Amino acid sequence: MVKKARLIYNPVAGHEQMTNSVADILNIMEEAGYEASAFRTTPEPLSAQNEAKRAAIEGFDLVVGAGGDGTINEVVNGIAPLEKRPKMAVIPAGTTNDFARALKIPRDNLVEAAKIILNGKTQKMDIGKAGDKYFMNIAASGSLSEITYSVPSEAKSVLGYTAYLVKGAEMLPRISNQKMRLTYDDGVYEGNLSLFLLGMTNSIGGFEKIMPNAELSDGLFQLIVVKTDKTTEMVKLMAMALSGKHVNDPRIIYTKTKSLKVELLDEPTGEKVPINLDGEIGGYLPITFENLKQHIEFYIGE
Repeated sequence: MVKKARLIYNPVAGHEQMTNSVADILNIMEEAGYEASAFRTTPEPLSAQNEAKRAAIEGFDLVVGAGGDGTINEVVNGIAPLEKRPKMAVIPAGTTNDFARALKIPRDNLVEAAKIILNGKTQKMDIGKAGDKYFMNIAASGSLSEITYSVPSEAKSVLGYTAYLVKGAEMLPRISNQKMRLTYDDGVYEGNLSLFLLGMTNSIGGFEKIMPNAELSDGLFQLIVVKTDKTTEMVKLMAMALSGKHVNDPRIIYTKTKSLKVELLDEPTGEKVPINLDGEIGGYLPITFENLKQHIEFYIGE
């Protein structure tokens, strides 16, 4: 029986380089033994997500997401709720491509990235669930997390990773604490924080030491809580994070957990506190996170 594969690609991701590579990528998918076809995402909301769900329901064996982390997140959300889920492959065409970095997929050549399918190496990966949405790399909240989703897409396309550094420097003086209750496997933290971060991989915003003990299939989130909002302390912690030394600092909680329940303890002001899922706003507090162990099988690099 012929195996079917669907390429779902974002034509404007990164520097709009995907369109010229589609034919070569489809040829590689065919060479890997799949009957291959492609879907070009549209400006319609959830275009990639809806197509991934349709392809999965129709019995496609493989869905290939090509674009930035936002496009990959949509594809994951299309297939994660289903009982029967196809394999996935990732072709990174975005700015930071955190998830592809964690899967050891080439990030500077789209065709070379597609060739990981030919290698045939796969791994069942954990997927995070936040309310009724899913994520494959990070979930975060707190004023510090706003850096990720407040960078304009135009700036990301032109400046790339530098855009995040510029935005971080601009926002640092405006970082503030919020009072929350975090309930996780090993305990409860109740108090002020400027950031909590749930990581599925070791790559966050291009940094690979923020979550130094990440494992991709152990059924556990890595949880980081930043308890300070003082500018001088934040600068020191950011510098320490480059080498992974921040996890031992008393201003940080660092642990692993299967689930996390987050509640706001501040007096309601009418303003919702957003959740960042894979770099985009994905809901609002309060919320409960659950790790779905080895939920989707991905092609990975060597």
